[in-house]
Amino acid sequence: MLNLVRTRTQPRSNRSMPLVAMDYADPKKKNNFVGKILMAAILTALCILMLKQSPDFNPPTAFSRHEPGVTHVLVTGGAGYIGSHAALRLLKYSYRVTIVDNLSRGNLGAVRILQELFPEPGRFQFIYADLGDAKVVHKIFSQNAFDAVMHFAAVAYVSESTLDPLKYYHNITSNTLTVLEAMATRGVPTLIYSSTCATYGEPEKMPITEETPQLPINPYGKAKKMAEDIILDFHKNSNMSLMILRYFNVIGSDPNGRLGEAPRPELREHGRISGACFDAARGIIPGLKVRGTDYKTADGTCIRDYIDVTDLVDAHVKALEKARPGKVGIYNVGTGRGRSVKEFVEACKTATGVPIKVDFLPRRPGDYAEVYSDPTKIRNELNWTAKYTDLQESLHIAWKWQKSHLNGYALSVAVATS
Repeated sequence: MLNLVRTRTQPRSNRSMPLVAMDYADPKKKNNFVGKILMAAILTALCILMLKQSPDFNPPTAFSRHEPGVTHVLVTGGAGYIGSHAALRLLKYSYRVTIVDNLSRGNLGAVRILQELFPEPGRFQFIYADLGDAKVVHKIFSQNAFDAVMHFAAVAYVSESTLDPLKYYHNITSNTLTVLEAMATRGVPTLIYSSTCATYGEPEKMPITEETPQLPINPYGKAKKMAEDIILDFHKNSNMSLMILRYFNVIGSDPNGRLGEAPRPELREHGRISGACFDAARGIIPGLKVRGTDYKTADGTCIRDYIDVTDLVDAHVKALEKARPGKVGIYNVGTGRGRSVKEFVEACKTATGVPIKVDFLPRRPGDYAEVYSDPTKIRNELNWTAKYTDLQESLHIAWKWQKSHLNGYALSVAVATS
């Protein structure tokens, strides 16, 4: 019978097989390695998601870099009446524009109009921010490559300034300091500062020249002068290009009917006389209140120099074009002709075709009798002259915008989103 059991002729070796000769991996270590890779991928994805959601995460855009042949202008207060018209002019002339506005006085509707008119990438952007927050302001300057700043942002009602002066010193003087500090930190070379004839107060001589002493008589004018002083003191040791434009009473609107003046209802009492005239013509208020009929003028009412907003923004653009490193330019922006309040009211009646009821009341605190400019310097140095000097025509153009925007920019916004 055949025996199938093998017998060992030599003793079994006690040596074990070396591990390096094994042809398989430890399953526990393999799973651990895969888990680490998976965890790293998850953490990386979470970090990217958090960065994208963070306000500090801003991928590079056309606004964040300087581009040869393109001037990037920051327009503070660009959603407001004058600022929006200035932004429109800059965009029309192929500037790159960033508006910063907290919309306390401005209109988002005006911003949307600009967005519709200039939708091309890298042309226009709006940033909702308050210039009173220094941290936010410096962040905006760090994330955008500005070549110039047009600083319009300000509360700007004389009567309101007498009631709440601290608001004016904070909003005008302090905020201008913050903007100037951010410009200096980031090396922005040009500032066009929107100032006012209110810094002159009530001069003894007319017309007002740039050499007329600045003796403001209300907090609005004082706050603006303080801001000017800060800018000029800074400039003594700076190579910044600086233009200060002191302008007079602004009226009118975009001749093509795209932009206009739409103050908030609660501010109508403090607003411009043109707004009050239009409100009276529309029946929003029962009549027009003329404050002060005993001034030392021909008809007893205040005399002002009314400058059309189209001319005003033209002056700002020319100031930007003429700005030079290390140079300061200070200019009055007006027509050189004074008109009384009574003249203005009659022109408004004719422009609107409405027999506006007028109530004559005592003087308003902080007002002055007569103010009009001598525009010789700006004509000679910037080649600027007011063109829209027909008071009735300027009011007629503004009235057309008012009639087609009975709810301010609300109608434009509804059309844009439909």
